[in-house]
Amino acid sequence: MINKDEIIFVAGHNGMVGNAVIRELNKNGYSNILTKDRKELDLTNQNKVEVFFKTAKPKIVIDAAAKVGGILANHENPYDFLLINTQIQNNLIQSSFKNNTETFVFLGSSCIYPKFSKQPIKEEYLLTDELEPTNQWYALAKIQGVKLCEAINRQFGKNYYSLMPTNLYGPNDNFDLHTSHVIPALVRKFHEAKVNKSGKVVLWGTGKPFREFLHVDDLASSIIFSLENKINHNLLNVGSSEEITIKNLALLISEITEFDGEIIWDENKPDGTPKKLMDSSKLFSLGWKPKIDLKSGLQATYEYYKSTLK
Repeated sequence: MINKDEIIFVAGHNGMVGNAVIRELNKNGYSNILTKDRKELDLTNQNKVEVFFKTAKPKIVIDAAAKVGGILANHENPYDFLLINTQIQNNLIQSSFKNNTETFVFLGSSCIYPKFSKQPIKEEYLLTDELEPTNQWYALAKIQGVKLCEAINRQFGKNYYSLMPTNLYGPNDNFDLHTSHVIPALVRKFHEAKVNKSGKVVLWGTGKPFREFLHVDDLASSIIFSLENKINHNLLNVGSSEEITIKNLALLISEITEFDGEIIWDENKPDGTPKKLMDSSKLFSLGWKPKIDLKSGLQATYEYYKSTLK
């Protein structure tokens, strides 16, 4: 067990993941949580990050800060996704190392793995084949972060490790149709179609790809679990081990939002990776398991979305 009075810096605390981490830390009795918003600390500015770390000297850093988005945002902004994410994580990792941060938890995404990876995806499949082109820029940045933490471990014996969650959803998600991921986009599309009494919703692709989803509160619990238990892994997958087609996901969300119109699939739009199920057995074997099933998690997410409209 770690000392619950240690200074813990949560980078990106206003985002969906960071917000969930703060809630989980508070729930588990951690009392010395440090946060900084973008106005207080620009994580892309190396000098400002270094000054902050010299003053604050956190013992634990949880890196939930990133520029994120769906297929469209990645496609239109490759430079931003590669450069900004690399800047943020390099500044945090370097400043943590230079100022004797004992534990660094780096969070990434399952998109770091090859597009046509063997299924389910094991941690050792990293860098064995080509990435999915539609989000390769974000994936490359995250791979660099994984390898930087691994290099620090190998060279200096530090407790810097990476957790790779599958597709996340939950409260505080981004529901902007231009930049969101699949679940918040579907929630908003079906809700607006219902409210506007539209008879149809048009969705990208064929609906045939399979995806695995994890509620963000489950990810947060896995992070606390990793802090309180000996991990001894540079990289661990964090998933639910359950998958669903995008078409069935759309049907489930349409049911939850009570949309009873027609779903039209625009097959001229890209599907992305055909199948992406992660093997989380290493983490499961250490004693952690997710608790929130997809349907109840989606229902709670829809209720959260409606609350933001008020």
